[in-house]
Order: sequence, then structure tokens, then C-alpha cells
Amino acid sequence: MNTPPKPLYKRILLKLSGEALMGDQPYGLDSQTIERICNEIQEAYEIGVEQAIVVGGGNIFRGLKGEKQGIERTTSDQMGMLATIMNALALQNKLDQMGIDTRVMSAIPMQTICEPYIRRRAAHHMEKGRIVICAAGTGNPYFTTDSAAALRASELNCQVLMKGTKVDGVYSADPMKHKDAVFYPALTYQQVLTENLKVMDTAAIALARESQIPIMVFSIQNPHGIMDALQGKGRYTVIQ
Repeated sequence: MNTPPKPLYKRILLKLSGEALMGDQPYGLDSQTIERICNEIQEAYEIGVEQAIVVGGGNIFRGLKGEKQGIERTTSDQMGMLATIMNALALQNKLDQMGIDTRVMSAIPMQTICEPYIRRRAAHHMEKGRIVICAAGTGNPYFTTDSAAALRASELNCQVLMKGTKVDGVYSADPMKHKDAVFYPALTYQQVLTENLKVMDTAAIALARESQIPIMVFSIQNPHGIMDALQGKGRYTVIQ
């Protein structure tokens, strides 16, 4: 009988961008992409990894774009928060179909749809083996879902913040546009801030540094990317 692989971390915060859920589509949700990501979440779940997930909403509505279209910034950000709830419900639906107990918890109370985010209740769900999907960012305008991920990781005593992106780590420049971009296997929080590397916003990096939570940046598009990163395999960047 094969022994299940041992993960590097027991409790994680997984940050997913809204764009990660739309696959090759220009907008919205792609069911095959959501199913693939949920299968990978299930792989980690089955080896006992406690998971909280923070999901963005850029595949449906992005606050900064709304501001450029003439929508007042606070209203625009609130619209973006509502988009994250739609994504969270899509993830929950697929995970439920796979037999995984989940809870969507929103920083904006909407009790007919999901639970309000309460730190102690969220921690209790995780201890009971439920996956907690944190929606609506921090509940405040001007704060990104990256900041929400760092905040929830700190509040829920997660051992690592895993950020799934389109690329397999942090580079000196966008590797999609610059073929000579240098890959960084490891960085310090200060290096990210000093060199202005576009990993997460500065508030998220500063909070992770203060809470001493390492950030693992990996490609969510690679098959089994979550499990490989959890086992120290493949290519990724660690910020600590």
C-alpha cells in the first residue's frame, strides 16, 4: 500500500485570482478549469491539508477598471467584492459535488447566500475538516484580495500563503513579455518591496512579513501545481 505523500504544510491559505477561473475564455467562468482546480484542491484535502481559499473577482468585474469607466472608486470596489462571491459560490458548488464539505464566508454579510466571515467560526470549520472559501475581500474598498489573503492567512494561523498565478514563480519582469526575465527561486519580503516586484500589493507583503507567513508563488495552470508545491516539487518561488 502506497504511503500518502507528506505535505510541507498542514494548514494553508490558497489565493486564486478570478482570472484563474476563466481558462481560455476572455470573461466569466470556465467549468472545465474550475473542475481541474477543484480536483487539485481535493488532492490536498485527501492528505489532510486544512485549507482556506481567498478568491478574486477580476474575471467578472475589476474595481480599478470600473473607476476608469467613471464609477466612483468605493462603489466600483464594492462591485468587485460581489464578483468574488459569485466565484466563491462556483467553487463551493463544484467541491460540494465532489463530496467535500465547504463553507463560503463573506466579509460583506449576505446571510441568505452564505455565512458572514467570523474568524473563530472560520477556524472552527477548518478544524472540523471543512474548506473555508473567503469571499468579498476584506469587506473594505481600496484593499485588494491579495491583502485579504494575507489578512485571512494571519487570522487563521495558516503556515503558508500559496498564490496561484499564470506563471511558475516570481521573475524580474513579466516573462510573457520579456524573454530575458530572471527567475527568482527565493526572495525576502524586503527584496520584493525594494525591487517593486509585482507579486502582491505592498500592503499584503508587509502584513505577511509582520506575521512571518511565507508566500509561495506557483503556477495554477500546471497540472497538480498545488500538490507539487505542497511537496516541494516543481518550480515555484518562496518569499520569506
